[in-house]
Amino acid sequence: MNSIFNGDLSTTKGRVVAWIDSLFIDHALFRLVWGNLAPVVPGKIYRCNHPTPPRLRRMVRRLGLRTLINLRGKTQSGSDALSREAARELGLDFHDMALESRGAPQRDRILRLYGIYTSMPTPAIMHCKSGADRAGLAAGLMVMFEGGTSADALRQLSWRFGHIKQASTGILDAFFLRYRHEGEGRKPFLDWVRDDYDAAGLRRDFHANGLASFVSDWVLAHE
Repeated sequence: MNSIFNGDLSTTKGRVVAWIDSLFIDHALFRLVWGNLAPVVPGKIYRCNHPTPPRLRRMVRRLGLRTLINLRGKTQSGSDALSREAARELGLDFHDMALESRGAPQRDRILRLYGIYTSMPTPAIMHCKSGADRAGLAAGLMVMFEGGTSADALRQLSWRFGHIKQASTGILDAFFLRYRHEGEGRKPFLDWVRDDYDAAGLRRDFHANGLASFVSDWVLAHE
């Protein structure tokens, strides 16, 4: 079951269904007790798993957030509707920036994220569902936009956040490793992305561990 929420927050019943959908179908119940908020660029960019509205309000007060980047893209879930409403009430700039967790990063989406990076009010928070894979990719990209190295970016893809590099999500690590091999020290990151990055080649060359993928996809239920 993907969602029981019909998109309506205007009634008490609709709001209750949104919370039930968020807590039990979108697994926000687990995110009530486990958060992985962390700085990417201290004072400027942060990452986390999908926050509930009360948690988002606390982060805004604590960190002075001005922008929220939704790495899941728009969905029908109660989590999505509730966080959009909270962002509006808090006056946050809101960006839908859907990324993939198991596919080779797409050139156009990397460049679109760079456009958001160059124009967004900061501090900013980025979230996916679990804060492990898509948040790790986006955080690594932000590190590169800031002039960091592939080694710095790879630290954002860590077991600390729930990321398993041996699983199918390890293609995200392989992306930064490909830049290290093909361009780092010779060509700026964004120039390499625009001119040289071969997503099809990355997909062809990457091979995941089946057991690790099972743990990531079914045991941890990462999207």
